[in-house]
Amino acid sequence: MLDKLRGLTRIGGAKMGHLLADPRELRRVIDEIPGDNAFKALDQIVGWLESLQVVPDFPEDRLYEAVSGLHTAAQPHLKRLARDYLHSPRLSRSEEKCLWTIIHGFWSMLAVSYERCLPAVSQKTRVGEQVRQVLPSLSARLIAALGSVLKWEQFHYVVSVGSLWQRLGTALLLAERAGQTAKLRENASGESSPQLEFVRVVAFQAASMDSLLPLEIELAERLIAHFSPEFVFSAEVKRDSVYWVDLALAEPPTRLARRPPQALATQRFFKPGTAHASILKLIHDLERGHDAPGEIILGEQYDARALLPVLRHLATHLASVPPQRRNGRHSVKQRVLVVHGLDYARMVYSGHFSGQGINLPMESWVVENVSRGGFGAVLNNIPGEWLKVGALITMQPEGGATWQLGIVRRYHRRGDSEAQTGIEMLALQGTPVELKTRTMSTYATVAGIPALMIREGNTAGEVRVLMPLGSFSPSEALEYEEDGQRLLLSPVAIVEQAADYELARYRRGTRG
Repeated sequence: MLDKLRGLTRIGGAKMGHLLADPRELRRVIDEIPGDNAFKALDQIVGWLESLQVVPDFPEDRLYEAVSGLHTAAQPHLKRLARDYLHSPRLSRSEEKCLWTIIHGFWSMLAVSYERCLPAVSQKTRVGEQVRQVLPSLSARLIAALGSVLKWEQFHYVVSVGSLWQRLGTALLLAERAGQTAKLRENASGESSPQLEFVRVVAFQAASMDSLLPLEIELAERLIAHFSPEFVFSAEVKRDSVYWVDLALAEPPTRLARRPPQALATQRFFKPGTAHASILKLIHDLERGHDAPGEIILGEQYDARALLPVLRHLATHLASVPPQRRNGRHSVKQRVLVVHGLDYARMVYSGHFSGQGINLPMESWVVENVSRGGFGAVLNNIPGEWLKVGALITMQPEGGATWQLGIVRRYHRRGDSEAQTGIEMLALQGTPVELKTRTMSTYATVAGIPALMIREGNTAGEVRVLMPLGSFSPSEALEYEEDGQRLLLSPVAIVEQAADYELARYRRGTRG
């Protein structure tokens, strides 16, 4: 396509070198984007955006028309591919990477394309006047595109580095200086503005998404968008402001526990405002069986079971007093062996495993800090698809004899081959058990549920049980054998579910 474009000239005389400079050709190109193949359609749109980069003298008003037209045309295809990415249960690593690359690449190229329009704002020309008229929409679209880049990087647990926050700040400052931050534009979710889009990105950053799964991150972003008019974002620090950001710097928002070294005109301050109370009210309503209000645009239908963990996370992190670390960290340097999953956890706690002569897929991590609640570790090589927030691991200090059970709670990629993890410790010991329902008459011959019982750190009279996903039933008691006795487990509640296991509470008793 690029070879074809290099030979084109603008109809009417002056050289421009691009087909999309003609509004009729732009409309034709958009109309010919395939509607039945989302991946092919988005690939074509990205190709057109890339082709704009090779034309240095493209008038900015025409450039905005072309980019915004392609942006609008991409929306249904983005929605379809994002749904595949978030909801397909068995994407291979290559399929996941392919989807992520095309969508992340689209938002990255879209942001760069919008940014090329900004210099015209200061020009006292016809083109400059045209761009100033669309500045609210241009700034809002650019900020939203950069926010989407941030979100898709968070799906991969990548810490955004470089100039992203400075680029966001530049877009907002231009709109502010033109007195147009409050002017609204229509988008797919209703009305928006440059400031409102920026506030959504600040709240997204403040909400510590690195402890959520990708689908939960998506839901959190959509919920933030719904509550964003209630956040307070101002040039003056308020008594209960929580975060500050300098629009001129390439730095993300910072808690006001670390105050700015000096007051500057480019500093802005954020607080949750009434949004926190609204989030708590929605939690209260969902807990009592109500549905989510129809005006909350979530993209799909989700029940309270999916929404409540995300809302509780937002209520914690978007509060007037953000969460503080409960346990102090202590720096260490210790190498540990790690295996993942319930099956291997049962194996290492079975009493028959010594770590020798058994081929387990072990990883070697370096623990950098420990606390009463868990530890932080560095991985020099990122393992397979299993490493994600919520993954169950069993860890043994190198040279040690005991194993510890934990869950990955935070995950940051430092690059293609290095990552940081935060682990919550569940227990020092686990007991492998075979669970069976009370209705089984042939107890000895029927295969049961392979589970791991945690006896420490529980409510009196209870145990926690790790079992394969879908094993827990709130109405079904289970039995297991111990020291020749058949003991009863009465269900109390599900504690947590992940992709391949669930953690539940049971009350122990003797079989009647």
